[in-house]
Parts: sequence; structure tokens; C-alpha cells
Amino acid sequence: MAAVRPFGKLPALNSAALLLVGSDEGAQQQLAEAILKEKKSFKISIHLATSLPLPSERDHLRPRIDLIAFMIDIKSKYSLKNVEASLAHVDASFFLGKVCFLVTGVGRVNYCSVETNAVWKLRDVYCSPVLYCELELEGIRVATAQRLLRMLQICAGHVPGVSALSFGSLMRNSEDEQP
Repeated sequence: MAAVRPFGKLPALNSAALLLVGSDEGAQQQLAEAILKEKKSFKISIHLATSLPLPSERDHLRPRIDLIAFMIDIKSKYSLKNVEASLAHVDASFFLGKVCFLVTGVGRVNYCSVETNAVWKLRDVYCSPVLYCELELEGIRVATAQRLLRMLQICAGHVPGVSALSFGSLMRNSEDEQP
């Protein structure tokens, strides 16, 4: 089982592939369905994985992955440990704008098991943006799906003049300006 590489395969015309990695399969499914319901001008494929590395036996059938969203459930330390272990199986060039961390369950701060400092440390170490959301609320789930879809569109190269690296840099700069 090898590391996931961003440029190991040729891109498919007018399509993009998103990989959702996280221990909460229900949340992954909800988010994937919300993304697929959104209006888009390109074909999208969404792959769900509880952890990395991905099995190598179907690698020849898997499309090039354009964006990886690591899902961290704020109520589960296991989900953070799972993401941290999975990060070792991602090629370093993916961290040039093609990875984000999606923190779910933020509406229930009373039940927090994961320190926000641990999430911020991942953000800083891997130079990747963090999105906070509550997938149980439909409005926020739809907004998160739209945001991920736009990021995917940029990462797949479907937005002229904007690269994944420049977009990632822009996202990082906006996070640094927040109080």
C-alpha cells in the first residue's frame, strides 16, 4: 500500500475526484450526498475511506484524487488519531493546496473531546486550511458542501487563473487574520 499521490495519474476531462477520510461513515455519507445534490458544471466522483492507505488492489480503477478532506469529529479523540495516522500515507506534494481538515460537531462544544489546539497544530504543520461545520444542521451541511465543491473545482484546475497552491495560500492568510 503506497502513499496517495496527486499527480500519479492523468486528470480526466471535465471531472474531479474528492476523497473524504474519517472515522464517522454516517457523516461522510451525509456530506457526500449534499455535495452530489449541488449544481455543478463538471462530473464529480466522491470516494469515502475510514483511513489511509487505500487498498492497492483497485488502484488501477481509482481516478486521480484532486482534493482530500480529512474529517475530524470534535467529540472523538479516535477520529483525530485516525486522521493523524492517515496523514503519513499522503504524498507531501498533496499539501500544496490539495488537502483540508473538516472539523465536524462544532455545535456541541459541551461534548468536545478534541482540543482546538490539536487541530490548529495540524493546520500549521501541514499548511492546510481548516473548515468548521455542524453536519447535522441542513443549512450548514449545504454551505459546507458548496465550499468543498468550490475548493474541489479549483484543485481540479477548472477555475482559470487560480491554482490549488494560490488558493491554499489565500485560505491560510485569511485564517491568520482572524482574532
